[in-house]
Amino acid sequence: MKIEKINILNTTAVPLPMEDIDTDQIIPARFLKALTKEGFGDNLFRDWRYDRNDQTIENFVLNNSKYAGQILVAGKNFGCGSSREHAAWALNDYGFKAVISSFFADIFKGNALNNGLLPIQVNTDDLNFIFTKIEENNNTKLSINLEDQTLSIGEWQRSFDINPYKKMCLLNGYSDLDFLLSKREKIEEFETKQLIY
Repeated sequence: MKIEKINILNTTAVPLPMEDIDTDQIIPARFLKALTKEGFGDNLFRDWRYDRNDQTIENFVLNNSKYAGQILVAGKNFGCGSSREHAAWALNDYGFKAVISSFFADIFKGNALNNGLLPIQVNTDDLNFIFTKIEENNNTKLSINLEDQTLSIGEWQRSFDINPYKKMCLLNGYSDLDFLLSKREKIEEFETKQLIY
């Protein structure tokens, strides 16, 4: 799965105001057998989206046509539990480009950034404000400007932190390997100089 460039997102959001959502809830372990990143979105939040008979659970937010968008807004401590990278794959494959929460598990945050998914951490009051705005109007647009590191809804705006290297990778659509390949000429030039001396 190629990492897509992220700079500006202006989209509606899907609210999931639950705390302590772990990676096994994001993508259950029984779906981790695939060898590629594609198709994981089909089983995102599988046990919340479908019952044991594979029937849609209508009151789960991803099954509610009222909500859509490229941003997931989740409760505190999102991505806790195991270190499975597949959680980021599933969110990305489903179509999410960013996740907003008041706290992320460190390993999930790293996996998200490595796979082209932008985790934005806000304080609890700001998270509650975002949930309220979406609840008042499901067509509320959230705007993310990665270059400026801002999140906004209308006139309301907040700044967010991101590792500078990971920011550069997301802006350019680079994986770590892509970044190294982008420096190939400089690396080869350095190697040539070492051979000369």
